[in-house]
Amino acid sequence: QVQLVESGGGLVQAGGSLRLSCAASGSAFSPGAMAWYRQAPGKQRELVASITSGGSTNYADSVKGRFTISEANAKNTVYLQMNSLKPEDTAVYYCNVRFFSGPIGDYWGQGTQVTVSS
Repeated sequence: QVQLVESGGGLVQAGGSLRLSCAASGSAFSPGAMAWYRQAPGKQRELVASITSGGSTNYADSVKGRFTISEANAKNTVYLQMNSLKPEDTAVYYCNVRFFSGPIGDYWGQGTQVTVSS
């Protein structure tokens, strides 16, 4: 069974940095794509950044130039480096992993809170 473990959230002042990590386990197959989503209170969950197994990345306009998504060599861990954080980045951040073979489907982490104070 695929399991995702997230870490790295916390409280930071505006302008600061945080790095989120998400490690996937329970599958002999590598994910086809990994992503970070976030959900702020009263808002819908939105895509923050994604990366494919081929290394292609995609970012929400609101985080371009500030956030960087990357994956470990084993391709079962994804990171989100968040710089120049703003109060509007405050949200619960969720890791998403998509398998195209093996345990086909989408899997979600438990979420990690990121709070940016002004």
